[in-house]
Amino acid sequence: MSDSSNGVTAALANWLASVRLEDVPVPVRERAAHVLLDGVGCAMVGARLPWSVSATDALCALEEGGTSPLIGAGRTTTPSAAALLNSSYVQGFELDDYHPVAPVHGAAIVLPAMLAAATHAGSPTGAEMLLGAIKGFEVGPRVGLALHGAQVLTRGWHSGPVFGGPAAAAAVGTLYRLDASAFEDALGLAATQACGLMAAQFESMGKRMQHGFAARNGLLAAALAAGGYTGIKQVFEREYGGFLSTFGEGHEPDASQIAAELGGRWETERIAIKPYAAMAGLHAAIDAARALLAEGPFDTGRVLAIEIFVSEPAFHHGGWRAIRPLAAVGAQMNLAYAVAVTLLDGTALAAQFAPERIESDDVWTLIERTTTRHEASFDGRYEDGYNTRLELTLVGGEQRIAFIDHPRGGIQSPLTNAEVVEKFRTLTTPLLGSERTRAIESAVLGLEDLGHVDDLAGLLAAPADALFEVGSCA
Repeated sequence: MSDSSNGVTAALANWLASVRLEDVPVPVRERAAHVLLDGVGCAMVGARLPWSVSATDALCALEEGGTSPLIGAGRTTTPSAAALLNSSYVQGFELDDYHPVAPVHGAAIVLPAMLAAATHAGSPTGAEMLLGAIKGFEVGPRVGLALHGAQVLTRGWHSGPVFGGPAAAAAVGTLYRLDASAFEDALGLAATQACGLMAAQFESMGKRMQHGFAARNGLLAAALAAGGYTGIKQVFEREYGGFLSTFGEGHEPDASQIAAELGGRWETERIAIKPYAAMAGLHAAIDAARALLAEGPFDTGRVLAIEIFVSEPAFHHGGWRAIRPLAAVGAQMNLAYAVAVTLLDGTALAAQFAPERIESDDVWTLIERTTTRHEASFDGRYEDGYNTRLELTLVGGEQRIAFIDHPRGGIQSPLTNAEVVEKFRTLTTPLLGSERTRAIESAVLGLEDLGHVDDLAGLLAAPADALFEVGSCA
């Protein structure tokens, strides 16, 4: 048992030390493996993008040597740099998973952290890696829920790097086989490194790496705890300088969420897999645009005005006015751009965020006719997704309206495991070939029976082909 008080941090640490894979329901284990598979596919896409190559060159020059593999890059580096870079690959093109209620990209945090730790943590098995992933998938959202989830975005914090560190520490701590006291140390060491400004979304390449900060921080925290280095005890509930009292100051954080229903309610099952290459808050708007197109064709040249009504977090995150030139990262975060390109192209996948498409005049004509509004009645309804109403006014006064209360891929309309596999194959077969794609798929979905994590790392390490060249835009 943890040697600190019987507060929520100790309760979480005790659960992390005691839960076994056989305690986890089979559907949860299966979903966790599919979330990891999706993360691998996203990393293969992200590894060869220009901003990823820039980061890889810079960090490999800074941290020479090391044997930790970089997914799809054909290179190795130090564990801390590998955690940063592999996470930035997973996040590289806004294709990866998200938690709709407590926004965090789970695979971008736990997968890179565990791969970086694998060769230093006593040859962990695939089953241990799967259990570690599940622990991370459970911890991240619970810490986020204690800060009221998407409210963190509204205040300008990048939520994933803020509460993702403890998730990575929980995952890596599993590979190090920490006891409860050491898990509490790891959680405290990870929590004190929390960071992340949401302004990175506008043009900074750093947006792609910020979940990597959480992956690296959790890796360092767990390794330090494994070496006997003590962290902040009771880090979540301390009134002065604690995690919740500091990041939640003035916003009534709810510490009870940290250990709520552990082993009963599985946040892993609420992780959403993206069908579009865009920030999650844009997905309902994309679905709304597709719904209007499905009603029957119309000439987008007849569109006089576009109004997008969204909740407060989605408004702050994606409702800002886009101005040329717009970086790829900005386009993937902007409601007006997402709706405009979807009305024109019918979807919002990789090709819709290539530089030449972002600079197209037909897209900007529609963006200039778009207004995004905060709809207060949508606030607090995040269980349904980012509720969105889209209204088009056409020449002659005709209106077309669509309302989406739960986007495809979200809690109420999730991609099935079979659809996740199909997404993985679609993303990776052109980059890896069918043989390597199927080998990785088999290894990840069969983690419970995989003898050593090194076997998976070997499959991931070889270079992937580039999806497409996207210039130097961020």
